[in-house]
Amino acid sequence: MSAFEMQQSLKIGIVGDYNFTYNSHHATNLAIDHAANFLDIEINYYWIKLSEVLEFKAQQFNQYDGFWIAPGPIRNEFFLHGILREILSRPIPALITGEGYRTFVDALVNTYQLNQFNEKLISDNLVEGQQFEKIMVSPHSKDFITLYENHSKLELTSSRYSLYPKLIQALEDDILDIEAYNQFEDPEIISLKNHSFFVACSFCPQISSTREVPHPIIYTFMKACLALTEGK
Repeated sequence: MSAFEMQQSLKIGIVGDYNFTYNSHHATNLAIDHAANFLDIEINYYWIKLSEVLEFKAQQFNQYDGFWIAPGPIRNEFFLHGILREILSRPIPALITGEGYRTFVDALVNTYQLNQFNEKLISDNLVEGQQFEKIMVSPHSKDFITLYENHSKLELTSSRYSLYPKLIQALEDDILDIEAYNQFEDPEIISLKNHSFFVACSFCPQISSTREVPHPIIYTFMKACLALTEGK
C-alpha cells in the first residue's frame, strides 16, 4: 500500500449523547457512510458524550481529523460552550447540525461580548415539539450556490432560530459569513471567517442524505478533514 493510500482514512469525533431512537442520530451515522462511499475513503467515527469531551486534554483533540456537533437535545449547554471554545481555538474542521447552531451563536456572542445590554438576541426554538418541518434553503455565498447546484434545497429541521438583526450585522462584520438563508429570511447556514471549514446548519442535512445522493455539505466537510490530514 502506498503512503497516499494509507492517508485515505479519517477519524471523526461526533460530539453528542447518542440515542438510537433519535432519527437524526441514526441519520448522522448513515450520512457519514454515504460520504465515505462517495469519496472512496475509510471514515472511522466515534460518538463522544459531552461530559467526556469536556475532560479532553489537548492531545486528545489532536487525535481527531474533524468534529461533528450532533443534533440534540443538548442536555448541558454549559458543557457544549466549553467544548466549542476548545474546538474554535484549533484549525480542525467542524460541522454543527441542529440545536447546536443556537449554542454556537450564543458562544460567539459571549466570546466577542456582543450583548452588553443583556438583550434576547436569539429566539427560542421556533419548531414546536419533536417533529421535523420543511425548510427551504436559499444559498447566499458562491461556494454554497455551487454546493446546491445538483441537490434539493428542501431540507428537514427540528430546530429553527431567528437572530436579532443587529446581531447578524455584528457577526457579519468580522466573525461569520452567512452561507444560506431560509424562507423566513433568517440565516440558516453560517461559517466562521478565516477558518478552513467551520460550518453550522440549523437544519439536519444528514436527514436528506442517501447512499445514491450523499449530502454535499457532509462530504465537503469530510473533504476538508481529509485536506487537514494530508497537510500534517
